[in-house]
Amino acid sequence: MEPVLFYGVPHGCSFGSIVALEWLGQPYRLARIDMLAKSKSDVYRRVNTMHQTPTLLLENGASLSESLAILQNIAGRDLYKKLGFAQGTEAYDKLNQILAYLHTSFHSAFAPAWAAYKLQEGDPAIKILRDLAKQKAAAGYAYLQSHLQGKDWLVAGNRTIADAYLIGIARWGEDLGLFDLKADYPELYNYLQKFDADKAVIFAHAIEDGNPAETSGKFLGHVTLDEVGTRLAV
Repeated sequence: MEPVLFYGVPHGCSFGSIVALEWLGQPYRLARIDMLAKSKSDVYRRVNTMHQTPTLLLENGASLSESLAILQNIAGRDLYKKLGFAQGTEAYDKLNQILAYLHTSFHSAFAPAWAAYKLQEGDPAIKILRDLAKQKAAAGYAYLQSHLQGKDWLVAGNRTIADAYLIGIARWGEDLGLFDLKADYPELYNYLQKFDADKAVIFAHAIEDGNPAETSGKFLGHVTLDEVGTRLAV
């Protein structure tokens, strides 16, 4: 059976993996995980013991977690698509470098604000956490805007898995009410805006929102956790 991507809602970083799978154009399925649900699925704990998303269930029933690893797996399935590059090349190293930055420094910058989001209204820790997140994320946005000067894409002369990943996490600044990207980082905002017409991005938004979604790749539909349970490697 084709691979299954477990994606998290609302607005998980797994968004980028959905986009990358659409760009790849090979058969795949999706499984939806509500990351705010109070009860956790025992089946999904077998897929990902930390109950985090994304996770890619591979054809042999093994699970692959962490966005960086999943995105490299997707890119490596067809290097002619140029979503990634052959290991050992300079292009691969540059892609891995920016992906690692996005996956660690930039992603983690928002962690304090997500923690504040879960606190009771009026908790004095909220402002402290949000201020910390804004400080860290501001440095990330500034770096990425500088990195993109004179470039259409994060790496090389075409879109890659790094662009797919950034689309999904750059939105958090506005999701959390920390920034107005158009006003604060206009060049980065313009870079992100060009993806609004991308069919894979439109599809990923519709999937997250639970709306009818038209694939431009080879999406074969959602699977339930019960269906997934029979595929898991022992």
